[in-house]
Amino acid sequence: MFENLSLLQLQQYWWIIISLLGGLFAFIMFVQGGQTLLGRLSKGDETLKTMLINSLGRKWELGFTTLVLFGGALFAAFPLFYSTSFGGAYWVWMAILFCFIIQAVSYEFRKKANNFLGQKVYEFFLFINGSVGVILLGIAIATFFSGSSFSVDTNNFSHWHGSFRGLEAASSIFNLSLGFALFFLVRISGALYFINNIDNETIKQRAIKSIKIDMLIFLFFFLIFLYLLLSKSGFAYDNSGLVYYQEYKYLYNFLEMPIVLGMFLIGLVMVIIAVFMTIHFNRTCCIKTAGVGIVLTVMALFLNVGLNGTSYYPSLYDMQSSLTIQNSSGSHYTLTTMSYVSLIVPFVLAYITYAWYQMDKVKITKNEMEDSHNHKY
Repeated sequence: MFENLSLLQLQQYWWIIISLLGGLFAFIMFVQGGQTLLGRLSKGDETLKTMLINSLGRKWELGFTTLVLFGGALFAAFPLFYSTSFGGAYWVWMAILFCFIIQAVSYEFRKKANNFLGQKVYEFFLFINGSVGVILLGIAIATFFSGSSFSVDTNNFSHWHGSFRGLEAASSIFNLSLGFALFFLVRISGALYFINNIDNETIKQRAIKSIKIDMLIFLFFFLIFLYLLLSKSGFAYDNSGLVYYQEYKYLYNFLEMPIVLGMFLIGLVMVIIAVFMTIHFNRTCCIKTAGVGIVLTVMALFLNVGLNGTSYYPSLYDMQSSLTIQNSSGSHYTLTTMSYVSLIVPFVLAYITYAWYQMDKVKITKNEMEDSHNHKY
């Protein structure tokens, strides 16, 4: 089946898979967003905080499952990107990795007996994961559009030309706008999740108040990012692989790929509708609508930067070293073999859906959390 596809078709197929996994991971980062809301929604009430943390504790492992799939797919399909970015911009990736490590440690040890660090320290770690980790991740993703200073020689060895090893990306307004937009987006989805998962009126009203503020800030940063994206030049390449500047490249990509544009607009509308229905009609199920919207929006952005003859990782040092899905992928044999492996993705999605359903059969209540035997985290 897959062996009959051309190399370009396999490359496009894998970029679509990666885009989908990226969208799913962006949605599941509502866990990170929720972690930054613990203080605001509990306001010192330990019972409410326990409810919030146990609600997130049911789902945080799903994010790691998706992250491993995303990273594994990127490594298998486009190994040159993996070696270039992770090998060159290692300070920013190590910082992101550290932020996710302390999340896992926090959920594991926060309630352990004889915890010498104390619960407050681990709760601070959760906030770092949900704030610094998410913002840095958004900045790293923004470099797919803005580029980095690297070169690739004839032997496909990459060389980084920046002493800050990826952290210099934080000096760009474009990169920062996406980082902060992602941060406030996951806070919104985290609040929507709490409203859906916890049966407590105090938490619900505080979450709605939080959404009202965070939605305005999200739109501010996201519109800045969108304006800069659609007005900036991009790195295009021709049939021979020659890379060149093209004005309004990402705007043209949307216009020339109407399906991708439709996904992007529908996704945004779904997020706005979810927020509107929650605020004005007190709906408690809008995390699902917002989740689909986030997946579609993020997936459309990935498709925009990787398809239609676009360099998905531009080089600011040597334009011809810019990475595309054609010059950075594995061989036809590798992509064919991995394509059969990709058939497990629907089963992973089914597992996530099933696990979500099983964990959410009964909403978390205050009475349940007051019994210490009923909470783990």
